[in-house]
Amino acid sequence: MKVLCCHPSGLLYTKIFLRLEPLGVELLAAAARAAGHDVRILDLQAFTHRDYFRVLSEWKPDAVGFGVNYLAKETKQKLPSCFFFVGGHSASFTAQEILEHAAGAIDCVAKGEAEEITAPLLLAAAGDRKRLHILPGVVTLEGEGPPPRMVESLDNLRPARDLLRKRRKYFIGVLDPAASIEFTRGCPWDCVFCSAWTFYGRSYRKASPEKVAEELQSIQEPGVFIVDDVAFIQAEHGLAIAREVEKRKIRKQYYLETRGDVLLRNKETFEYWKRLGLEYMFIGLEAIDEEGLNLHRKRVKLSTNFEALEFARSLGIRVAINIIADPDWDEQHFAVIREWALSIPEIVNVSVNTPYPGTETFLSESGRLATRDYHLFDIQHAVLPTRLPLDRFYQELLKTQQVLNTKHLGLTALKNTALIAARLLLRGQTNFVRMLWKFNSVYHPELQLSAHHQPVRYEMRLPTASQDGQGKPRDLFILKPDPEKQPTPAH
Repeated sequence: MKVLCCHPSGLLYTKIFLRLEPLGVELLAAAARAAGHDVRILDLQAFTHRDYFRVLSEWKPDAVGFGVNYLAKETKQKLPSCFFFVGGHSASFTAQEILEHAAGAIDCVAKGEAEEITAPLLLAAAGDRKRLHILPGVVTLEGEGPPPRMVESLDNLRPARDLLRKRRKYFIGVLDPAASIEFTRGCPWDCVFCSAWTFYGRSYRKASPEKVAEELQSIQEPGVFIVDDVAFIQAEHGLAIAREVEKRKIRKQYYLETRGDVLLRNKETFEYWKRLGLEYMFIGLEAIDEEGLNLHRKRVKLSTNFEALEFARSLGIRVAINIIADPDWDEQHFAVIREWALSIPEIVNVSVNTPYPGTETFLSESGRLATRDYHLFDIQHAVLPTRLPLDRFYQELLKTQQVLNTKHLGLTALKNTALIAARLLLRGQTNFVRMLWKFNSVYHPELQLSAHHQPVRYEMRLPTASQDGQGKPRDLFILKPDPEKQPTPAH
């Protein structure tokens, strides 16, 4: 079977700050290839819709797999017999809506981890497609199979990087170009705005240090983004990987995401990685007051976060911070955030509190949603009622986001990174330099406001998952590991 594995074009913020290697699609492609299929990858972050339809016309794939509901109807019009399937994180929480919106153009949605179901799904697709829904995690208009299965060992996974074209298009900040890699999967915390813990069932799995180092050694790009939800939760695992990397004399520049309390608890691990090339770090502070941290259930003290920033500075690591703007904010709250963002050296990004499907807030806040238009659920639009008039909210939001533009983009950034930018341009890498000038063309209140007036193509249904006595979801998990093997909840 000829299988085309596709990644959709990016969200608003990916037009500026990053364009990441589509690791999930590469893992899907690897699983399909291991099952004996002829496989290609097309990433619409780097290619166009015209390229996609050209592949359909010239190669005529028997199956097309996408990370979300994307181009399904157009694909079926051109290739009526093509098996079109959808999977991934977001699709796992919206499977029924995706199928209904597609009106028969999507054959099934595969919930959970694609690596586990790809081979049996493609085998079944070659036969009676009316029985797809008996497979674990597979949802069709006819029904839904048993719960999806978890990948037993991350050591058995290796993305099909050789199938991805235009690899020099992928970057994150000054790491240009950059590849992506995962050391672990899952998160033991339970922040109310996040769906990582509901997707993985609060499980936490680790790849062996030897396998991680082998994969790192095979990566050609000088930059590497470690995609773990929280890097180096377990210090010894991070140290063991570091020792393997050092032993192999692997030299890269690294970017990772972690928490302030993890950073302080495992200082030795981060110090070791700094010596190996850790240059950039993202910390999701989310709030700069205790009330905000409690609202998001971050389970970390404000003083701990600020101490973590000081420690990162002492290591010489550049830090990016995320703050969640709540729709209930007024002008004064935005002004406080702007003043704070201007007072520190870190990059401060501001996103909008968005109750995504799969999050606890989607259950608790669904009755207050101002819209169920799925294309507005991108952490850049307000989907809950705002205290300020909506146009005023966006004006304040943009004014606050402009702090990042003023401090870290444009001429200021070019001045501070002149040598880095020059080296990149000499190597023909333009992603970083180009992004410095894109902010004003991507972010402006009129554009954000106009999105609310577009026709609604995909409207999400309200959640129906049951809740327990404390208002927490009981049946929200996509993957359900053995309870005895789950990690102790973090507090």
